[in-house]
Order: sequence, then C-alpha cells, then structure tokens
Amino acid sequence: MNRQRIRAGLSGMLAIVLVFLFAVPFTAAEESWDAIYIENEWNFADGSIDTGHGIPENATGVLDRIRRKGVLKVGTEPYYAPMEFIDPEKSGQSSYAGADMELARLIADKMGVALEIIPMDYTQVLPAVTENQCDLTISAIAFTPGRASSYAMSKGYWFPDSGAMTAFVIREEDREAIASAEDLADKTLVAQSNSLQEALVAEHVHNYKEFRRVSSVQTIYEMVKGGKADAGIVDKETAETYIRNNPSGGLILADNLEYRLEDHYLGYRVVAKKSELQLIYFVNGVIDEVVASGQYAQWIAEAQKRADELGL
Repeated sequence: MNRQRIRAGLSGMLAIVLVFLFAVPFTAAEESWDAIYIENEWNFADGSIDTGHGIPENATGVLDRIRRKGVLKVGTEPYYAPMEFIDPEKSGQSSYAGADMELARLIADKMGVALEIIPMDYTQVLPAVTENQCDLTISAIAFTPGRASSYAMSKGYWFPDSGAMTAFVIREEDREAIASAEDLADKTLVAQSNSLQEALVAEHVHNYKEFRRVSSVQTIYEMVKGGKADAGIVDKETAETYIRNNPSGGLILADNLEYRLEDHYLGYRVVAKKSELQLIYFVNGVIDEVVASGQYAQWIAEAQKRADELGL
C-alpha cells in the first residue's frame, strides 16, 4: 500500500514537472511574440506576418481597434495620379482611384474589415495617424530619415523605373537658363510642404533667391506656369505624367537636374503611428504579396491608363 502511494506521488510530481517544462517555453514564446516587431537599422519595418487568416488573435493597439470596430481608416491626398486620384465618373468611396487606393482596399480585405478612405491635404496625412484621424496613411509617401524617426513606416512597395525621385519642373522657355544647381542661385523655388522633395532640395541646393512651400503639387505647376516661381521641385515620374497630359502648359523638366535617395530609402511607404509595428508588419505581408505577384505594377498600369483618359 505504501509503495502504491509512493508511486502515485512520484507520478504526480512527474506530471507537474512535465507541465512546467512544456509551459515555460510556451509562455516565453508568447512573451517574445511582441519582440519580433522591430525596425531595421534604417528605422523602418521590413519584417512581415502571414495575412492569410486575417488579423491575428494576439492583435494589440490600432490593429486590435480595427478588428473590434470592423473598419480600416486610410488617409490620403487624392490628387497624385496614378497613385491616388478622384474618378469623376464614380461616386462615394468608389470614386477614390489609383494604385494606392487598390492597395488600401486589399489590406482591408485581408483584414476582413470595411474600408473608409479619408481625403485630406498632403500636409495633414502624416499628423492624421498620430491624432487618430486615420489608422494608416497611403499617399505615395516617400522615405525620409525624419519621417522614419517619427512614424512607423512599411517597406517600399513601388520604385519608379527612372530611380530619380526628385526633378525640377520649369517653363519651356527657361530650358537653357536652368540646367544646373548653380543656375538656381537667383531663382524662386517652390515645393510641397513636408515632402521628400522639400527635404532633398534642402540637402542639395543651398543657393536660391526664395524657397516657397505650398500644400499641393497642383499649386506647384500653377505657380511655375504663372511666373510666381521659376522652378518647382517634384516627383519625376508624376511630373512626367502631368506634362504629358497637359502639353499646352509650357512646362518641361530641367535637363540633368535631379536627385535620388540611397537604395535602401527608395520606394513609397505605408505609414502608421510610431508604436504600431504589428500593424505595419501586417501591411508588409500584403506588400510582399502584391510586389511578388506583380499586382501592384498592374494597378499602376491600369491607373495610369485611366488618369490619361481623364487628362490628369
């Protein structure tokens, strides 16, 4: 009888030990789960998670809020074809067109929630995520070190073929007069406020008569055409689209006057609040899919065709 009790006691102790041994690694794994959401040496998130099963059960922060409310709110400035623009032949949420808007729709679909696109000025698209006006910003946002230090940024999802991110739009009559950075010394420049282009010019161009900042790219084109500025600092690929669709505007891109980022900074990014790396990892999972499959490139081609039809 005593031996049976001893064996029973030993069996109970063994069960406790086994439970402890298996429970500790499981607990440790759960505790370390959040630790995988990190930024790389350039201060943006390049890791991703599987999006095949929707928002993960361990979702926290904004990602958990999206799941509970059933809505993903995305901020954008819808005047940057072919990335984002308004199709006048459609209404409501469906009127927001462009490759970025298709990306937003796919992210919401992968999350299993509805999508609400919120239009705003470009100067507001980044502060909007911090102020909880939206969950993500998808608006052809380019990387800058300053942005990466203040916001959570995804990996790049679109890389212009030219590789040159910034160019100078000028009047055609000034082709010979503005051909180098030195030619800008007595000129008035204009850039979109808080843009990558503004940051690149601040880094590379140190002599100019005046540097003006405006809220939209369209205003840049109007100021140069109207003689209120001599050169506008713009995204090269988007400016090429505008010039092609507005041949009577008298605008061209200055020859051999363009700047680009280092390779690890290239590409447009999705942006969230600085602390929301789990959300960005989910976004990166969608980016991995659309880049590898060529889907984003197809969206660009379709959006470019539609933008050309609309003369944007």
